[in-house]
Amino acid sequence: MSHLKRQLVAFGIATLFAVIAPFARAQTFSLEQVMSSPFPSELTISKRGDKIAWAFDADGKRNIWIAEAPTFAARQLTHYNNDDGQELTDLLFSSNGNTVAYVRGGDANQAGEVPNPASDPAGMKQEVWIVDVRTGRVMRLGQGSTPVFSPAGDQVEYLRGGNLWTVPVVGGKESKMFELRGATNSAPQWSPDGSLLAFSSSRGDHSFIVVYDKRANSFRFLSPSVDRDIAPRWSPDGRRIAFIRLFNVTDTFSNDRERLQPWAIEVADAQTGNAKEIWHAGSADNDSYTGFGGDFWQWVAGDRILFSSEKDGWAHLYSIAANGSALKLLTPGNYEVENAALSPDKSFVVFSSNKDDVDRRHLWRVNVNSDTPERITKGEGIEVAPVLFDNGRQIAFFHSTARDPYLPFTASIDGSNMKPLAPQALPRDFPSAQLVVPEQVIFKAADGTEVHGQLFKPANAAGKLPALVFMHGGPSRQMLLGWHYLYYYHNSYAMNQYLASRGYLVLSVNYRSGIGYGRAFRLAQHRGARGASEYQDVVAGAKYLRERDDVDKKRVGLWGGSYGGYLTALGLARNSDIFAAGVDFHGVHDWSVSVAGLRVPTDTSDRVRIARESSPISAVDKWKSPVLLIHGDDDRNVEFAQTVNLVRRLRSNGVQFEELIFPDEIHDFLRHQDWLRAYHAGAEFFDKHLK
Repeated sequence: MSHLKRQLVAFGIATLFAVIAPFARAQTFSLEQVMSSPFPSELTISKRGDKIAWAFDADGKRNIWIAEAPTFAARQLTHYNNDDGQELTDLLFSSNGNTVAYVRGGDANQAGEVPNPASDPAGMKQEVWIVDVRTGRVMRLGQGSTPVFSPAGDQVEYLRGGNLWTVPVVGGKESKMFELRGATNSAPQWSPDGSLLAFSSSRGDHSFIVVYDKRANSFRFLSPSVDRDIAPRWSPDGRRIAFIRLFNVTDTFSNDRERLQPWAIEVADAQTGNAKEIWHAGSADNDSYTGFGGDFWQWVAGDRILFSSEKDGWAHLYSIAANGSALKLLTPGNYEVENAALSPDKSFVVFSSNKDDVDRRHLWRVNVNSDTPERITKGEGIEVAPVLFDNGRQIAFFHSTARDPYLPFTASIDGSNMKPLAPQALPRDFPSAQLVVPEQVIFKAADGTEVHGQLFKPANAAGKLPALVFMHGGPSRQMLLGWHYLYYYHNSYAMNQYLASRGYLVLSVNYRSGIGYGRAFRLAQHRGARGASEYQDVVAGAKYLRERDDVDKKRVGLWGGSYGGYLTALGLARNSDIFAAGVDFHGVHDWSVSVAGLRVPTDTSDRVRIARESSPISAVDKWKSPVLLIHGDDDRNVEFAQTVNLVRRLRSNGVQFEELIFPDEIHDFLRHQDWLRAYHAGAEFFDKHLK
């Protein structure tokens, strides 16, 4: 080799190291480390308030943990030791607290197939199990979901194939409780004395509230109508049942207006079946039924009923007297209530909200007949999913910060004495100290809409950095200034921290159609298949990054999953001049065809045209930047065909793409190893194209 060639090679190597060195120095932990925190869910308490149980997903191994009075020292109760993708859900204590019922396995798809991401030749089933809290002995009861203990605690009822089944706790043969014509049953609720079972019976275009009298072996229908009656709730004295009536109305969908779902609250006499409407929602857009959960729909003290509504433009709690009088807004203000729990005497509610801290969550309490919430927790943490125990004197909940992952905690009812329930569950090498604290940033889209984001800036970074825009899925989600409370986005947060450690400046964008900023923001006009208005927010995020002095505007990429995958593909299709590379997890690429789990009407030529124009597929001829496509072929939310059809177009146009396909994996990847493999591939893809 000549002297000149040696000089050129040496210069090239030195230049290469000059580029790589800042990234190498920045990375201080592995992806495996930052994703090693066990993810908790299904927090529940015993009726006496002396036991707390939850599920932990530790590297894909899902198990039940328990903490008992008086010390509430946590211990693992079950011992499933494989990363097999079998979820643990529906945790429920028996009335005496000695048994926990749970469901193992996910819901079936339209073909009746239970998720089997490990491709086990034996197949998988969704089954109801119980575990003895004293011995840890587990017992399978039968196939099904939604277990309910009978009030005596000697039987467990559960749903399978739309029918209710029952089996003795001590073991025995399962049996169908009854036969009911043409029905898909749901939401079973025992009366306080255990003699009657109320449930919702769907008949296709209408549904009834039915009461089954176990002793008389007979049914009673509560004020049957042509409408959809759902969610029965027994009064404390067992004499009345409150339920929600959804009115069958003409479809009001258009590209400019939401579907309206008028609804009312009914209270029925459990013996006669006669019901009285005690409250009727208004006819404005904000009055439409939002499908709130059981936390927000309960009988409370003073013969009142708790419910949720967005009638003032925000998700708030209300209570109303059972006779229909004295409606009370409990949580006034421009903030949203996300989950709630009642005190044992049902006199007050503890709820999680972004009140006074829009991009976090904290706990508050309010009397069921008051409008003045009191703060319980504050600071830079995130607190959600409260349950009360110790006769209402203590709270169990999930908590995280920017550096500390989401784990179970307890505190006194005033927020003092806050401490972790299971500190031993966090691996010793979890890199809390090496994580960055994301900054809240606020910028405006082209049409003036204010958009919030979280900026992950690499520690000790220097020079102009490659940058990434991250978009969440849903789209009814909100990314926070800390570890997220949903499993999918807990993983995404870990990935953004990992990317920052590798030298990327990452901006997570809370684009319009997400939650946390009011109903008008969530149901923004012309979003998604109606015109992709939220894409302006993605471009605004990229503009914010490109105008920073520490960003190389030629090395900006984007990534996201599901709806975030849709926006990733849309960015690459419309603006390869802005986005140099992208990683698209199971994204929607063509709104004009069926998309599972997302009701996108395309019943007119105009809607088809707008839906297609709002899709990446419409601009694929402008797509120049490379993309990594990641998808599981048992996806029940976004059809695998969305990626198949996009690849055909990319191939024909000569666009550079890579693919990572997971046979038998679903939308929300169920195996920890699949998340690791996907995220490693994403990081390496960005390194290849942006460094």
